[in-house]
Amino acid sequence: MTDTIVYADDRAKKLVEKLRRKGITDERVLAAIGTIPRQVFIDKSLVDYAYADRALPIDKGQTISQPYTVAFQTQLLQLRPGDKVLEIGTGSGYQAAVLCEMGMNVYSIERYEALHRKAEKTLESLNYYPKLFFGDGYEGLPDHAPFDKILITAAPEQRPEKLLHQLRIGGLMVVPVGDSRGQKMMVIERTGPDSFEESEEGRFIFVPMKEGTEE
Repeated sequence: MTDTIVYADDRAKKLVEKLRRKGITDERVLAAIGTIPRQVFIDKSLVDYAYADRALPIDKGQTISQPYTVAFQTQLLQLRPGDKVLEIGTGSGYQAAVLCEMGMNVYSIERYEALHRKAEKTLESLNYYPKLFFGDGYEGLPDHAPFDKILITAAPEQRPEKLLHQLRIGGLMVVPVGDSRGQKMMVIERTGPDSFEESEEGRFIFVPMKEGTEE
């Protein structure tokens, strides 16, 4: 196979090769991760780890997810060109950048105002313009629903029913569900007005999903 990805740098190429070996097969996901300069989304003191396959701390006790986790969740969404995607938990903005690079119509909500503002500036610096909102992720964006896909990047302890009803019928949610000891990665399809089908896709560790907003 000819590699046509324009990599951010050599470290990005090595990261993509590692993700392929770990089972990521969606070339659109790999291309986005290879193209986006991950170091822009982290503190300067951590740039040496920008392309390590590990989660890294950002402000407010949050993290930028491990690249494998980003790739895995994104692949599970089964994205189609132009899908309207709601992300719960903007964080650094890296996941939103991946979705934008893939050509999705991205909406993203963040409960920490400082992270919301910082992500907005970071994404604009890379010419990505998702629709960003400061607010309670548990409430979602009902005025902008329905969404084709919903991606949750923090862990609720139970299935988030209010958000599930913001999916279109036939839409998918990818969400880690569980407590601080670990979560099940769930793919949930809305099959009718009040019916859903779900599957489990492994176990992960995410920061907990919290209600409300903070500065």
